[in-house]
Amino acid sequence: MGEGSWVGLDVHARSVVAGVIDQGSGEVRSLRVPAGNEATVAWLKTLPAPVRVVYEAGPTGYGLARACAEAGISCVVAAPSRIPPAADRVKTDRRANVQHRPLSGSGSKAT
Repeated sequence: MGEGSWVGLDVHARSVVAGVIDQGSGEVRSLRVPAGNEATVAWLKTLPAPVRVVYEAGPTGYGLARACAEAGISCVVAAPSRIPPAADRVKTDRRANVQHRPLSGSGSKAT
């Protein structure tokens, strides 16, 4: 799996849901993290480095990506068209952040 943390975020104006891969077990943990760019970046800094983040472009803009870049955190903002739809077509925050994670390590241009 490699070192560091892989994080998929589902970002909304009032909430952020994260999916984090546990380095030891490979298990995905899903949790709510502080909303707002500064609070989210502060939380990301608590994870084992290097931290790699991906989230879907949307109405919240690119402020979080800029804040991550300033903090030295690798962040990819994925185009919605690059994220495959869920097979069961039921969208939830938890499923969305799990879908975002593979894009962070794909090496492809997602924006």
